[in-house]
Amino acid sequence: MRQMELWQQAERSLIKKYRKELWGPFITAIQQYQLVREGDRIAVCISGGKDSMLMAKLMQELQRHGEVPFEQVFLCMDPGYNAENRKKIEENAALLHIPLTVFETDVFRSAEKAGGGSSPCYLCARMRRGNLYAEARRLGCNKIALGHHFNDVIETAVMSMFYGGQLQTMPPKLHSRNFEGMELIRPLYRVREEDIVAWARYHGLEFIRCACSVAQRNAALENGSKRQEVKTLLRELKKTNPNIEISIFNSVHAVCLDTFPGYKSGGGEHSFLERYDEA
Repeated sequence: MRQMELWQQAERSLIKKYRKELWGPFITAIQQYQLVREGDRIAVCISGGKDSMLMAKLMQELQRHGEVPFEQVFLCMDPGYNAENRKKIEENAALLHIPLTVFETDVFRSAEKAGGGSSPCYLCARMRRGNLYAEARRLGCNKIALGHHFNDVIETAVMSMFYGGQLQTMPPKLHSRNFEGMELIRPLYRVREEDIVAWARYHGLEFIRCACSVAQRNAALENGSKRQEVKTLLRELKKTNPNIEISIFNSVHAVCLDTFPGYKSGGGEHSFLERYDEA
């Protein structure tokens, strides 16, 4: 019997060894949040990290074996990678049989310049997403898929409350405000980061991490970030409450507005007083 190549092993493990950890949660998200519909043409956005590369393989499997027919393109934006990172992304894509469509921008340079050389992460993220929407639409796509996972969802919720003074997180899908008819979907919404890491390690895969030039010059940026603080906090809380993560995740699916003194909806602010006398 001929030995399978690495890309074949990686694909097989998604529905065999890691079926419970990866394939199951992925399919649950696709179905629960209705992320993929018949006739969709989806730009699966590849950053070169472990999350987007796994998402690409899962989306390939979904297209092959799913019941809903759709089209997809694996879109990789080069925002200004150095030669080493660009090469690593292309090599990994070839290794995993992911057919990349690459386009180039100067997002890193523009965001750094506009941000005064400090930490222009928010601006960079907005510029990257805008460029992805624009290129995806040019390629005839109606959706872009990003690799945000379960841990991103709960960490964002905690960061928002602790540091942003509000309760919010990232939804599994949303309509674009600036690109009419376009949607953003998050197929890894229920997939845990630790399981993504386990899959990559099992196959000996190494992906790029943060390729931002600012972060590369300032090694303390990542370790000292608010997200890293929240990761550390949740890790500590998990020692005494193993279900802390799923509790946070479930809580963002079960918000009880009747008990909140205020909330935001549709861009407007609302108070419990608006309906208090009606009770």
